[in-house]
Amino acid sequence: QVQLVESGGGLVQDGGSLRLSCAASGRTSSRYVMAWFRQAPGKEREFVTVINWSGSSTIYADSVKGRFTISRDNAKNTVNLQMNSLKPEDTAVYYCAAARSAVTYDSAGTYDYWGQGTQGTVSS
Repeated sequence: QVQLVESGGGLVQDGGSLRLSCAASGRTSSRYVMAWFRQAPGKEREFVTVINWSGSSTIYADSVKGRFTISRDNAKNTVNLQMNSLKPEDTAVYYCAAARSAVTYDSAGTYDYWGQGTQGTVSS
C-alpha cells in the first residue's frame, strides 16, 4: 500500500503561481510512475502531467504545457508540481496519483493509489 498526501493548494490571482507537493509513504520502495490530475466542479477528472520513476521523462497536457513543471525527489518520496502563469480555468482540485506502470498514462483508471486532493483556485 502507498499513501499519498497533497499540500500547497490555495487562492491566487490570474497570472500567479502555486507549488503543489505530494508526499508518499508506505511501500515507496517500488518504482511508481507519478502523475497529477485535476477535477473542476461539474467536470470529469483530467490528466495534467506524469513523470517516470527516474524523473527523466515527463508528459504534459496541452492545456498546461509551458506553464506547469513536474519534478520528483525519490530520496524524500515527494513529487512536486510548479504551476506558473495560472489562469481561472486552472481552478480545480488537484490529485496526486501513483501507478506501477502507466502505459495509458492519461487515464485515471491506470493509477493504483490516489491522494485526497488539494484545492487550487485562481481568481480573475
